[in-house]
Amino acid sequence: MVKKRVINVDSISIAVVDHNHSDYISITDMVKAKEGNYFIENWLRNRNTVEFLGIWESINNPNFNYVEYDRLKSQAGLNSFKISVKEWTGKTRAVGLISKAGRYGGTYAHKDIAFEFGSWISAAFKLYLIKEFQRLKEVESNTHQLEWNFRRALAATNNCIHTDAIREKLIPWSDIHQKQDVYIYGEEADLINLALFGLTAKQWKEKYPEEAKQRKSIRDCVDTHRLIVLSNLENLNAFLIRQGVGRKERFDLMREAALNCNSSDLP
Repeated sequence: MVKKRVINVDSISIAVVDHNHSDYISITDMVKAKEGNYFIENWLRNRNTVEFLGIWESINNPNFNYVEYDRLKSQAGLNSFKISVKEWTGKTRAVGLISKAGRYGGTYAHKDIAFEFGSWISAAFKLYLIKEFQRLKEVESNTHQLEWNFRRALAATNNCIHTDAIREKLIPWSDIHQKQDVYIYGEEADLINLALFGLTAKQWKEKYPEEAKQRKSIRDCVDTHRLIVLSNLENLNAFLIRQGVGRKERFDLMREAALNCNSSDLP
């Protein structure tokens, strides 16, 4: 889990984290709003809770253990029935609840389940929780939009200069088919990728298959600092191409420039 955020609900600070590309809310923090000596296990003992969790898992989790779930559901609500979050996830392979030790430790629930947990605390608490969570997502959406616009403008800054230099100096228009033009543009893009990131676009996809499945590229997943460096390298490569500098020498010069900008963290 990474990227911890905090929302404030009824004077209680509640952590929100990313887990498997979804928002999970700390029900360990939420239970502090429950008056009296209550624990998450009290909520888990309830038959309605077990049934709700089972329905959620059946919709969202193809690996859910229905056999074990049916056994637990048959016991739920009995005075003798007790189960912890770790036992629930271990026996049923559930993914809606997670128990984490160490940094950001505690029990977290997928937002759907966290809202249901809020109902157990009180109807008012659930409504305040949803309101504050929506406020968080609106702030994140606006921030993301601003960053996306900046990154798009930054990526386009020197791209035309770079592609124009390739088209004018490296592509022999009379001797080459159009499909091969793309190959030449790709080679030059990978020359910059190698100088800055230490691997080609294809190698990056093989190294990060999950990001590749989401149709992301190496340039989508880097920070703004490296995007600035990349934009400057495109400008440098365009200048060198127009000067007739060979591919190997251009790579060495761009690698040196990249190292000067990222001396502590380049591969």
